[in-house]
Amino acid sequence: MTKHEVKCTNKSHKDSTYGNIQSIGGLNSDGSRWRITQERAIEGIESGKWQFYVNSNGRKVDVIVKSINGRKFLKTENDGYDSNNLSTLPECP
Repeated sequence: MTKHEVKCTNKSHKDSTYGNIQSIGGLNSDGSRWRITQERAIEGIESGKWQFYVNSNGRKVDVIVKSINGRKFLKTENDGYDSNNLSTLPECP
């Protein structure tokens, strides 16, 4: 299965580094952009359809699904640098 690099996010609070992620996005091999909702990404990860990662300091850090009080959300595995590399990505156009 191909892993897709996440290069940007859309958050509910655009000016907040830690706003709730609403969607993630990246680039296709032909240079076109892709973007999907957080809910669709969660479904794809949990079903095994998709895998995502973030490039952090030259390393591929996997995007995973977490749950707090029954609310699922995306975050990255711990890489020893940022608590959630998704939060520091730029806003998707």
